[in-house]
Amino acid sequence: MRRFTLTLLAASLVIGLAQAATPKDTLVVAIPLDGIISFDPAEAFETVSNGSLRNIYEQLVTLDRNDSQKLVPGLASAWQPGSNEHSLRFTLRDGARFASGNAVTPQDVIFSFSRAVRLNKSPAFILAELGWTPENVDSHLKATGDNQVEISWDAGIGRDLVLRLLTAPVASIVDGKLATQHQQQDDKGNGWLRTHSAGSAAYRIRQYVPQQALVLEKNNYAQHAAQLKNVILKNVAEASSRRLLIQQGDVDVAYQLGPDQFAALKQQPGVKVENYPSDLVFYLGFNTQNKQQPLLGNPAFWQAARWLVDYKSLADELLKGQYQVHQSFLPQGFDGALNTTPFHYDVEKAKAILNQAGIKPGSHFSLTVINQPPYIDVAQALQASFAAADVHIDIQPVAEAELWGKMRGRDFQSIFIYWGADYPDAHSNASAFASNVPGGAKTLAWRTGWEIPKISAETRAAAAESDATQRRTRYTQLQTELQQNSPYVTILQGQQLVALRDNLQGAQQGIGNSLLWFDQLIKN
Repeated sequence: MRRFTLTLLAASLVIGLAQAATPKDTLVVAIPLDGIISFDPAEAFETVSNGSLRNIYEQLVTLDRNDSQKLVPGLASAWQPGSNEHSLRFTLRDGARFASGNAVTPQDVIFSFSRAVRLNKSPAFILAELGWTPENVDSHLKATGDNQVEISWDAGIGRDLVLRLLTAPVASIVDGKLATQHQQQDDKGNGWLRTHSAGSAAYRIRQYVPQQALVLEKNNYAQHAAQLKNVILKNVAEASSRRLLIQQGDVDVAYQLGPDQFAALKQQPGVKVENYPSDLVFYLGFNTQNKQQPLLGNPAFWQAARWLVDYKSLADELLKGQYQVHQSFLPQGFDGALNTTPFHYDVEKAKAILNQAGIKPGSHFSLTVINQPPYIDVAQALQASFAAADVHIDIQPVAEAELWGKMRGRDFQSIFIYWGADYPDAHSNASAFASNVPGGAKTLAWRTGWEIPKISAETRAAAAESDATQRRTRYTQLQTELQQNSPYVTILQGQQLVALRDNLQGAQQGIGNSLLWFDQLIKN
């Protein structure tokens, strides 16, 4: 009864939009929650849900919070080569427990990897990079002792890349006993885990009310105890409302504000604006298989589109320096990222390309975007710049969850959206943008209907390359190919601006994270 009462209290705190101040032991975050589909690490693949998972689940290995290129122990205290060149053996951390109190065992590791591959949800393609399939995955996982587990793989990739793959949220270790208790019709607990948690990190899900609030509570079994008892993510749909709440002190943190709002908050007493590095690249993508608009599959149109984006104006004027011009699929900060920017706004050049290809004036297509800043603002700017060449864009704003559904079902003509790396390696983005293998993962290339057997083979060869210099060269070539000729127009790389009350200390957010690490936050 006491636990139920506390849950209702936390939920009521969230839903109310006005309060004198946030509780001392509770972090309250204003953020849109409409992009959330699931909190199951085998299924979650959206910004807020993945950012939350970093605070709920652990992986065998993780990234150093101060150096995203460095791997450090997670649930595994150590690892070493396994019984062959395509294997690794992990020793689990002594005394590790899930939030349920259950001990973390090699069987939980095996269960977690096997269920993610067998469920075959959106992020499963990351583990498929190891050559794991629903048919063979169990043969690649075995316990080698009370606290050791060995994994092996068939794919032609090295141990370093495998370790980086295992830092992705889909490789989170799930409490197998708890998930199995809530299994329904062989769903491996997926239905329950969409709104609950079974992890071992600093927090656990207490309650999730879709479109309203996510309430996290401190995990008393975590290796490093969190400083704050509760974290509440409150759904606040309007950016203006999020700004007002942080300004008044009704929330501690606010995300996804517009450039003007962040600029104003920098002058506001009691508020600070922090800038964190981000690996998000923002691109305009065309569905090359859309039957209503065959124009979108024409490489000449892709070329013209590159000259119809006013990159500098978007970054410097519209977005006020929050984003930087970036025209390749690897973000700056990643080894081998291509930082050339060969395209600029040139209407006459675009018109000439369109005319030579026989694309008539008055062409039009629809652009699906998230109904939040900066997407609407950028869409309107693209609408204006394309119109100068008599190419007309019909903007279709939707909730984030709906947008991801449309992408995964190829139910769009064009889209302006971001992509973030799932793990800190060039192959993370290359496998999404530059690989489309029949019967394989439904990558970004698949979603745009881009059939690229040669480029897909080049992508696989880059992943298998063991020489660091040669590998970097291969990814440079891939980036150049896609920069010049692909159904993606990469436009920007983001920076993560976050508004915080100035009594909040210990705020930190990594390059691949979309939310703060909550465990080290302190309120003064």
